[in-house]
Amino acid sequence: MRSSFRHAASPVWKAGLVAVGIAGGAAALAGSIPGLPQQAPVVHRIPVTGAVELGLAPFVERGLAEAEAAGAELVVLEIDTPGGRIDAAWQIVDAVREAGVPTAAYVNHRALSAGAMIALAADEVYMRPGSSLGAATPVDSEGKRASEKMVSAMRAEFRSLAEGQGIDPRIGEAMVDESVVIEGLVEEGKLLTLTTDEAVRVGVADAAVEGWEEVLERAGAAGATTVDARPNWAEKLVRFLTNPLVAPMLLSLGFLGLLVEIRTPTFGLAGAVGALCLAAFFGSHWLVNLAGMEEVLLLGAGVVLVALEVLVVPGVGVTGALGSLAILASVTLSMLGSYPSMNEVIGALGIVAVSLLALGLLAFGLLRHLPHSRGMSGIFLDRSTSRETGYLSAPDMSAMIGAEGMALTDLRPSGTAGFGDERLDVVTEGPWIEEGSRVKVVRAGVTSLVVREIREDAQGEVLT
Repeated sequence: MRSSFRHAASPVWKAGLVAVGIAGGAAALAGSIPGLPQQAPVVHRIPVTGAVELGLAPFVERGLAEAEAAGAELVVLEIDTPGGRIDAAWQIVDAVREAGVPTAAYVNHRALSAGAMIALAADEVYMRPGSSLGAATPVDSEGKRASEKMVSAMRAEFRSLAEGQGIDPRIGEAMVDESVVIEGLVEEGKLLTLTTDEAVRVGVADAAVEGWEEVLERAGAAGATTVDARPNWAEKLVRFLTNPLVAPMLLSLGFLGLLVEIRTPTFGLAGAVGALCLAAFFGSHWLVNLAGMEEVLLLGAGVVLVALEVLVVPGVGVTGALGSLAILASVTLSMLGSYPSMNEVIGALGIVAVSLLALGLLAFGLLRHLPHSRGMSGIFLDRSTSRETGYLSAPDMSAMIGAEGMALTDLRPSGTAGFGDERLDVVTEGPWIEEGSRVKVVRAGVTSLVVREIREDAQGEVLT
């Protein structure tokens, strides 16, 4: 079978090879003929500016993927950053290392801390005069040197990046660890931060460049068409929603909407707004790889426990407390990366605390004052309802007492009886009544009328 298929497909393969050969020869011939217009190379430029955070990483990844798909000659990361999150920097570094297109870093002013790590991951580094690169030791929430575990991880990362670029590994280590000494470059107790001239001299940077055109010239892409990567609306929205100033507001509005919904008769605007805000919070953190399946499962468990407390075992308190703790834990964890620093943990706890404080103040104002407001009181349930305010649990049917009618169905013990032109639901006092029997209303119940069969004795007198 395989042999017959091979023989049948042989002419097809030969024709394909001939076509490829003709096309390749034509392309080579066209490239060698003078006077024919040559297609200019394309260079993609990706800005890495501002703080390095997890909203930036997907943007860089997308820019690299688009450049590779478009067959770009080169991708240049234009860097101007004081640093930022380590986990975000690692994500960008991995994307740059695995890119299927040549990469270069253009340090336009600063590549400090996480920015220095991103720059060293590129194939080539160019620096504008007056720029700086280095100072990459991790710090805690007080600006002090982080734990030796984190420093060791960063030191190894920079040493590996330096070795990959053919640079003295101690230069990478000296940017992280102030105990590393390099004669004539950095003394003990000081972190290494290189100027443009120093970076070129020690081989960290390939050249000093005055501007973008010189970057292209040095990279061998002079006259190339530049394609600037810009964040799309979704990336802008995610970065906005994960902003430390916006996240507490989303949490506060989300919890407040659900709290108000509990006090309203049906699911409405408050619940929809609350659910939307919580979905925006968790969805945006999911997209930047902060929230994972663990946080979602923890949130679901918390919601289930709170629902059990409200609907199944009210008043116990244990399930409600455990559910609330699970929800708060899921919210806090969704704001932390894979390797959170103490500063990030404290920041996440601060956001949760601010959200709870805002929730308490807003809930106090809404639940205390709005029920008495003329315009908004209608959306809240009152403590009680009364006939005077127009609320009736059932229609008043007391006027039907004493009315006589006929059973339209068998009453066993409930059924339908006719009273003039009206068909009403009725129920007997106990004994079943056959269809067509005369009945009389003896009581008006909450949901139906109570009837008794009308009988006649031998003299024709009515018995009830």
